[in-house]
Amino acid sequence: MGVTDPASTLASALAAGTVVLDGGLATELERAGHDVSTDLWSARVLRDDPEAVLAAHLAFFAAGAQVATTASYQASYEGFAAEGLSRSEAAGLLRRSVELGRAAQRAHADAGPAGQARPPTWVAASIGPYGAMLAGGQEYTGEYAAADRGGGMDVTALARFHRPRLEVLAEAGPDVLALETIPCLAEAEALLGEVERLGVPAWLSLTTVTGPGDLLRTRRGEPAEQAFAMARDVDAVVAVGVNCTDPAGVAGAARLAAAAGGKPVVVYPNSGEIWDGPGRTWRGEARFGVGEVSGWAAAGARLIGGCCRVGPDEIAAIAAALRNDHPEDRRLPQF
Repeated sequence: MGVTDPASTLASALAAGTVVLDGGLATELERAGHDVSTDLWSARVLRDDPEAVLAAHLAFFAAGAQVATTASYQASYEGFAAEGLSRSEAAGLLRRSVELGRAAQRAHADAGPAGQARPPTWVAASIGPYGAMLAGGQEYTGEYAAADRGGGMDVTALARFHRPRLEVLAEAGPDVLALETIPCLAEAEALLGEVERLGVPAWLSLTTVTGPGDLLRTRRGEPAEQAFAMARDVDAVVAVGVNCTDPAGVAGAARLAAAAGGKPVVVYPNSGEIWDGPGRTWRGEARFGVGEVSGWAAAGARLIGGCCRVGPDEIAAIAAALRNDHPEDRRLPQF
C-alpha cells in the first residue's frame, strides 16, 4: 500500500520546494456530465452526488496534483437555506466536503505501488468570497464591499458572514483553509482576522486584474499589494497569491505577492476566458499556457495549479513542467 508522510505539513513543503495544486473542481464535474449551473454550483453535486466529487478529486490526484481543494467554495449556510436545508444539514455538507477530500487522499495513497510512498498530499477546505454566495459573478467585481456603489458589506459584516462556515470547516480537520477568489481588501481583512483567531493554517488568494503600468489591483480596483501586506504578520497564513485571474498576469502577481506578503506564493489562474455572470457561461478563448509555468516558479510561486476551466490534463502538464525544471525535487509527483 502506498502511503504519504503525515508529518509533512504544507508549510514545510512550501518552504522546501514546489507543490502542485489541483484545477477547477466544477470544471471537472461539468466535464463528467454534472449540472453546475445552479446557484449552488459544485456544492449542488456535493449535496446530490458526493461520489462524483470523490471521483473528481481522484482525477486530479492521478494527474499529479498534491492538493485536493474541497467542494465548499459556494457552500454557505445562506445558500443552502435558499435550497431548503437546515443549518445542521448545511454544516453536515461542509464537513462532508472535507471528508471527501480525505477519502480521495486515502484512495490515492492506497492505489500506489506496494511499499512505495507517494509524494505527500494535502486537503484544502475552500472558502469562497461573499460574492460566490450571491451567485451572480459578484466575486469578479467586489462591489458588495463598496458602500458608494450600493454595496456596504464592511469588514465586520463580512467576518460575521464567514465565521460560521470557517469554524465548521476548521473543525472538520483539513490541512489548510483556502481563502480564495477574494476580490476586495475588506474581505481579505475580515478573513485574515478570522483565521488568526482560529489559528488554522490558511492561504490567501485574491482575484485580480493587471492595469496600466502593470499595476496589480483587486477586482474592486484597490492595490493588491495592500492585501498581501495584511497577511505578512498573520502566522496562520502559509501562502499568499492570486487565483481565477488571467494567466498573462501571473508572473507579475507572484513577484508582487512575494515582496509585499513575505510568504510563499500561491498561483492558480483560470484558462484566460471571462465569466459572464448573467449568462452563466465562460466567453472568449482559453490562453492557459503551460509553457509559462517555469516563469511563475521563477517569479516566486511555490504552490501552482489552475482554477476555472483548467482540468486534469493541464495539471498533469504543470506537474511535468515543474518536474523537468527541478528533477532533484522529490516532492513533485513522479508517475
